[in-house]
Amino acid sequence: MKWTRGQETVDRLLAEARLELVTGAAADGTTWLVSAAALLESARRESGRNAEAAYVLAYDATRKASTAPVAQQGLRTKGVGHHVTVEQVVRAQFGGPFEAFGALRRRRSEIEYPQRPGDDIEPAEAATAISAGALIIAAAEQLQPRLDLYR
Repeated sequence: MKWTRGQETVDRLLAEARLELVTGAAADGTTWLVSAAALLESARRESGRNAEAAYVLAYDATRKASTAPVAQQGLRTKGVGHHVTVEQVVRAQFGGPFEAFGALRRRRSEIEYPQRPGDDIEPAEAATAISAGALIIAAAEQLQPRLDLYR
């Protein structure tokens, strides 16, 4: 079914050329979900050894899982700010567990581009990111069969 929640946001992002319409294999979110699950498993394995690596892996899992329903609708980000665009789409259209993606994205940016000493990741933060990733992957898996091409 065509997903109507968040339609105004998606239409605006299409008009701003931050999203584009795609078809064929590009409009299948399955590979995104498979990759997200593998990344989350890697984050779990790494969590006891390296909290920063675990967090970044969990973030990548949430990003890919969030991209899956976008792709399933035949939508793809373009231009600058791909991660922000994905965040805007999934928050507007789906909410729920996808709401956590923005905070994870911002924290991951702090890790990648530290502004001050002590921007290190604690093991509890990695665990929270892994939990959020699991919820986002589960939500994306439930959504996928319910989504049709956006237009």
